[in-house]
Amino acid sequence: MGVIEQEISAPKPERIIGMRHIVVFLLFLATTISYATRVSMSVTILGMTKPNQYGFPVFDWSQSIRDMILSSFFWGYIMLQIPAGMLTGRFGGRLLIFVSMAATGLLNLIVPFTADVGDWKAVIGCRIAMGLFQGLLYPSLHGLLGQWAPITERSRMGTIVYSGAILGTIIEMTIAGVLSESQWGWPSVFYVAGVTCLGWSILWFIFGASNPGESRWITKEEMKYVQCNTGPTDAHEQKKMPVPWKGIWTSLPFWSILLAHSGQSLGFWTLLTEMPSYMDKVLGVDIKSSGYLSALPYVAMYILSFIFSWTADFLVNRNLATLATTRKIFNTIAFWGPAISLLGLSYIPTGNIPLAVALLCVTVGLNGAHYVGFLISHIDLSPNFASTLMGITNGCGNIFSIMAPLSVSAVVQDETNAADWRKVFFISVAFYFLSNLFFILFMSGKVQDWNEPKPKATLEDGFKSDKKSNKKETTGEHKF
Repeated sequence: MGVIEQEISAPKPERIIGMRHIVVFLLFLATTISYATRVSMSVTILGMTKPNQYGFPVFDWSQSIRDMILSSFFWGYIMLQIPAGMLTGRFGGRLLIFVSMAATGLLNLIVPFTADVGDWKAVIGCRIAMGLFQGLLYPSLHGLLGQWAPITERSRMGTIVYSGAILGTIIEMTIAGVLSESQWGWPSVFYVAGVTCLGWSILWFIFGASNPGESRWITKEEMKYVQCNTGPTDAHEQKKMPVPWKGIWTSLPFWSILLAHSGQSLGFWTLLTEMPSYMDKVLGVDIKSSGYLSALPYVAMYILSFIFSWTADFLVNRNLATLATTRKIFNTIAFWGPAISLLGLSYIPTGNIPLAVALLCVTVGLNGAHYVGFLISHIDLSPNFASTLMGITNGCGNIFSIMAPLSVSAVVQDETNAADWRKVFFISVAFYFLSNLFFILFMSGKVQDWNEPKPKATLEDGFKSDKKSNKKETTGEHKF
């Protein structure tokens, strides 16, 4: 039965707020909180290494040690992406997300103590462990969206959930610095993060569910609507399904998502980590000195992401564009738009602050369209194995995230030389252009054949087999 036929037999519930909306809101809070804890160290480490008047410990860490602490999160993060996707497919995402957030909360609470006792090595240990547990999060989120997000609401719901990462970054960049300078000192950043994670974990334990069929709070009407618009596979049957590795790795639409995720990671993290240095050293714009200027591009990205998501759902629901065409349109906005802006940014004259900030806002803001581009496409291809697909692409993508600052170190010999920086931007532009071109050519909005279990022999097949057998027997009698 197709999706359209299912929608006729399962009309949209009359309730404005359903259980699917509550689950999506909780997942949005999860990405907001988890991303805040992820980026908090980049701000808090300044307070940990600067003398204060309140008597909090101060650490004499060299720049190389600071860099190791900041990157250590990703050492653990990339390790459990694929296993997390497989575990979500087998056991559901509810428990994995609970473990991820609760463990993140506990680890944040002990960071001040371990730093005081074990210095930077202990802090790195906590950050690696935090990365390991947060590696469970994104594949689980995708698995849950595959079960909870109807196709007619998928773009909006996916954007709401994943936009929490940008909001968490904006909030933490603001709050972490204020707390570090306050009378509660830098330890309060970790205490607030820890308590918030644990508070969210309690709410999730009460209201969270891997799929509508396991929710204690959902109405029968809403459960039927969601299940008919996400896929016909039964949750218990799905957990028994083996991962179709051959189908996944021989799927060009999947490869288009994998390459797009890698291109996005390299381009975005180059912007996030290196753009402030470029604007300071080459353009003479100290964007770090102004919290407003630092946050403005990400505020633009956050706002535009919702405009893109509502537009995408409008195009699909009004049959103005197919699902695949919609994904390609917005992925092109997210990739080729920033590519063009980056080229302009690399050639603007020194000291032109308004133009530099405007182009940076355009570059980062347009990139918000990727939430309804490749990032949600895993679910379009395979609702049953979306968590596994996300584990693969997110793991590969984060390898490119780590490569972003390394590429700058390898290419830029003189930080004040604009020509050296252009080489870095050209690398990002090339990845943006080529990965999106592959996405346009090979992405599909159709559920792949390997998403469903292989059909079992039916009674009708048995009749056909008996008929063939009888025919052979009859033929044999004529011969005799």
